[in-house]
Amino acid sequence: MSARLAVLCATFLLAACASLPRDVQRTPSHALGYAATAGTPLGEAVAPKLAEHPGDSLFYPMASGPDALAARLVLARAATRTLDLQYYAFDADASGTALIGELLAAADRGVRVRLLLDDLHTDGHDALLAALDAHPRIQVRLFNPFANRGARWMDFIGDFHRLDRRMHNKAMIADNQFAIVGGRNVSDAYFAAAPQVDFSDLDLLAAGPVVPQVSAVFDDYWNSAAAYPAASLIHFGKDGQGGDELDKVRRRLAAAGRQARTSPYVQELLDSGLAAGIRRGRMPVFSGRAAVIADRPDKVLRTAEDNPTHAINQLAKLLEGARHDLALVSPYFVPGEGGTEWLAAIARRGVHVRILTNSFAATDIKAVHAAYAPYRRPLLEAGVELYELKPSAYGDLEGRGPRSLFSSSRATLHAKGYMVDQHLLFVGSLNLDMRSARLNTEMGIVLDSAALCEHIARGVDPNLLDMAYKVELRPPESGPDIAPDSAPDSAPPLAWTTREHGLLVTYDSEPGVSVPQQIGLDLLRLLTAEREL
Repeated sequence: MSARLAVLCATFLLAACASLPRDVQRTPSHALGYAATAGTPLGEAVAPKLAEHPGDSLFYPMASGPDALAARLVLARAATRTLDLQYYAFDADASGTALIGELLAAADRGVRVRLLLDDLHTDGHDALLAALDAHPRIQVRLFNPFANRGARWMDFIGDFHRLDRRMHNKAMIADNQFAIVGGRNVSDAYFAAAPQVDFSDLDLLAAGPVVPQVSAVFDDYWNSAAAYPAASLIHFGKDGQGGDELDKVRRRLAAAGRQARTSPYVQELLDSGLAAGIRRGRMPVFSGRAAVIADRPDKVLRTAEDNPTHAINQLAKLLEGARHDLALVSPYFVPGEGGTEWLAAIARRGVHVRILTNSFAATDIKAVHAAYAPYRRPLLEAGVELYELKPSAYGDLEGRGPRSLFSSSRATLHAKGYMVDQHLLFVGSLNLDMRSARLNTEMGIVLDSAALCEHIARGVDPNLLDMAYKVELRPPESGPDIAPDSAPDSAPPLAWTTREHGLLVTYDSEPGVSVPQQIGLDLLRLLTAEREL
């Protein structure tokens, strides 16, 4: 072995064995008291409405992408004391840059900003994160981070078990008076601003007693051993080059802002009725008792089987309490054998169980669809209704050309919402899959509001066959040569029914799946561990 090769091998091994810093100084911090921020403009704006509903929280559902981004921007502008943000993914695209600009402006006027990000999607953003962390009023922490900042793939070689566990939570809290919780990450694709993909999602803008519960979850994660201050990982910050980098960030944000103000999308944000409603304290809201369901942050430090406190257990208890109706929306739906039998048992005792997930043509993760597909038949046989979102759910998308096995779709379901007996509703980050149940941390709000459930159902139920395929077991054929009591030679095939141009259409094979793609799905099913999805 040559000396040069020996040096390369040694360098590779050292990089692959990089470890996280020890003895990290984590100065604890916590949300300000709910009563202490009641006198803020946000607190005073919502107080009259809360007084009309003693003990209840207030909610505004945000299915619209522009509304969801506008709410975040307006809350950042309105905050006077604190802003806390916790996200799985936060892209520095147009939407992310707009929000970063508002966070900087808030910090400049004295607002304390705490930004907690899962480290999986921060690759290439170290300079930006260090620049933000250099601001005296902004603190950045990274959850379950990579030790090797330059070649993250090397960390996966030696530390996959740890890095496989991610913080999937999504929350933003302003002055401990308003919170946004739901399924959206911060990225153009989640706010209807990306040209190639449109994630259909759902957030709740909340005020009232549930907000301190959201803050308590944030504090738990912020002060956990899995959250590392950015300065302990990125080697320039408050005591290095962060100030210069922050100046560059400000100039870049100013340029991006001038460009963004000329776009139709930003004009739609400026014209948003929700944004005006928040500013004026007058927005249509729903009320109800509410509580937060969340994993503990140390879930990522324990074995996947050590699950007594997992959020999935709390959610399962809520769902299995259904008496007559259970509606589930989960974009990544992999119930496994245990979950399939659990849902089948609920349906067999007379509960009307409906599930909406992504079709093959709509999903952005084909391996998930490959793992989900085998569970369709046993669910249908148990009486569960299955719907799969179409890629053209929100517009005519014909003419975009052939779809490859791993391509993204224009319309993709990303919302996670579970409705029980038309009055209990969970909205959050938790999918009905193995990854949410075992590996990632998750959170959401469960609330009791028949009015809000009716509002959501009115927007979905009448249009469901226009937006989705209904998957069914095709009834056995009958004819003069078929004995009425004879048993079929094989299980009945599946059929996909939808409404196109006002007419019902039924497909005998899975829409959008060619023979080569079906072969690819079969291979994915063999090669992918279901517990990882």
